[in-house]
Amino acid sequence: MTDVNDLLAAWKNDPDFVKEYESLEGEFSLASAMIAARTQADMTQQEIAEKMETSQSYIAKLEGGTVSPTMKALERYAAATGSKLKISFEPTTSRQ
Repeated sequence: MTDVNDLLAAWKNDPDFVKEYESLEGEFSLASAMIAARTQADMTQQEIAEKMETSQSYIAKLEGGTVSPTMKALERYAAATGSKLKISFEPTTSRQ
């Protein structure tokens, strides 16, 4: 059986893989931040959905990155978790 970490290490030697992986960093960090806020609030997706007056499946899609959230949705998610929404821009290592 192949270890996932071994596969990832091998893939990281492929420049095309690295480029695609890095292009998804923003989505990964948003999903991670949302899940962290929900976990910190000790809430389920269903509880967040009820506070936002939406469905649990929509929350799952937000956290899974399958839908692009609006600013309003992010603000509502933050409020539901008792968090403050903060967005920042960070310089990239190479300017294009």
